[in-house]
Amino acid sequence: MKTNFHTHTTFCDGKNTPEEMVKAAIEKGIERLGFSAHSMYPYSSDWHLESRQHGAYTQEIRRLQKEYAGKIEIFLGFEADYLPGICAPRFENFSAFKPDFLIGSVHFLPNPTKIFAVDNNPPELAEGIRDIFEGNVQKAVGYYFSLQKEMLFRGDFTILGHADLIRKFNGKLRLFSEDEEWYKKELRSLAEAIAKSGVVAEINTGAISRGYMTSPYPSAYLLSLLHEKNVPVMINSDAHTAVALDCAFDLATELAKQAGYKEKAVLSSEGMAFTAL
Repeated sequence: MKTNFHTHTTFCDGKNTPEEMVKAAIEKGIERLGFSAHSMYPYSSDWHLESRQHGAYTQEIRRLQKEYAGKIEIFLGFEADYLPGICAPRFENFSAFKPDFLIGSVHFLPNPTKIFAVDNNPPELAEGIRDIFEGNVQKAVGYYFSLQKEMLFRGDFTILGHADLIRKFNGKLRLFSEDEEWYKKELRSLAEAIAKSGVVAEINTGAISRGYMTSPYPSAYLLSLLHEKNVPVMINSDAHTAVALDCAFDLATELAKQAGYKEKAVLSSEGMAFTAL
């Protein structure tokens, strides 16, 4: 079964409308498609769904569910950011929109004097580590993973988004070696927290389609840790364009098998289900 539950459109920072995404998904043989607009509800930013547009977004996705019933199953979701004291991926925060699922993600490293995104562009990440963490990469990475674990403990969501997003620009900036023991220790601690939370972790190919990486999140090492702890995974493209809806799915499937997985999680009308890889 070919599915994708991490999809962005013109409602946030995507390039195609929801209906264009649906039509492309049908052409690509995708059987289930989940929309996941970036959300900081009740707040917003330049690349998040505007607070006042959450209702319109919900109505459009529900319209498409009915319009394309019998051709493709469509699910309404949000990729909800975690910023302590500001916004969190909890179903109660989105109760007015009755989403089918939530993706919980950490994109920002907040500080009393500055908030910066770890995945916006390499200069922003490098400057943030320099200005806020005095150039201490290990401290910045540790803080990122501490926010992930805090979100897993405090959140109420379905899918963990791109668990090791902090490595997106590591190939370009060479901030740290992923073979260093301190980094592996962070991943082991994160895997433990993911397992305890009960969420599904995604294998996310978004950085491949945008030319930043040649392999998905999570890394092969983290994926092996997740398998050891029986954490279910699903394969998502984090698509911001119609052409990227199924980017590198074959690679993601092969990496999942190499880690020991034999099935992937998929959303259904009855909740989470599983299908063979």
